[in-house]
Amino acid sequence: MGTGITGTRTADLLAAAGVGFGDEVIVPSYGTTEIADTVRALGAIPVFADIDAVSYCLAPASVTEAMTERTAAIVPTDLFGHPADITALQALAGARPLPVIPHIEERPAESAEALQRRRSNAAYLDGRLTGVLTPRTAPGAEHRYHSYVVRVPGNGRPDRDAFARALRARGVRCSVPVTTPVHRTPAYARDVRALSLPETERAAEQCLALPVDAGMTHRELRHVVAACNALGGLLPYDVAA
Repeated sequence: MGTGITGTRTADLLAAAGVGFGDEVIVPSYGTTEIADTVRALGAIPVFADIDAVSYCLAPASVTEAMTERTAAIVPTDLFGHPADITALQALAGARPLPVIPHIEERPAESAEALQRRRSNAAYLDGRLTGVLTPRTAPGAEHRYHSYVVRVPGNGRPDRDAFARALRARGVRCSVPVTTPVHRTPAYARDVRALSLPETERAAEQCLALPVDAGMTHRELRHVVAACNALGGLLPYDVAA
């Protein structure tokens, strides 16, 4: 995916911060290529850090490991409606000034009622789904549930994909939110340095987005629960394992 309005905004902010040719900018790999493309368009080098297992946003500890003397900025983004931990990322620089420039996804305006309805639908699914790991929210964060992303644990991608096919056969809309992390796409795989992004890889193999639209009826929500739970029998799994 190329850069758009939000990519232009991020590029402008990076340029205003003095980011240019040869600088390193720490970005997430779990998501679209938009942020990395924006960094590369400035002549800078995207450096990929791992995600947090709960929020799916940049993990501060991994960002710390990715930092070098050439690091010029950090560009986090909210994902699936869960906010990135901007405060923790800003605290990483210490005495060294290092801009943290959140990448803002362009989304249609939404009403408070629609947001509350999605959160209510998410809570309904949280309390009734079995056999999948439901979304969690980091302490103090407010999830907007742009997507309701569960994990289908097992032996990797075939289990998740088979689960998705079975749900679709039962009439449940679902999608894989990120099929290939950015650092493994053809445009970046040859250029990135050796990486260990275990949470990114695990999320790409396990995550599945279920419907949580504000306009869903209770009958539709019950159908999602019934279809998922009918495919139960998965072993308990710790995402941090």
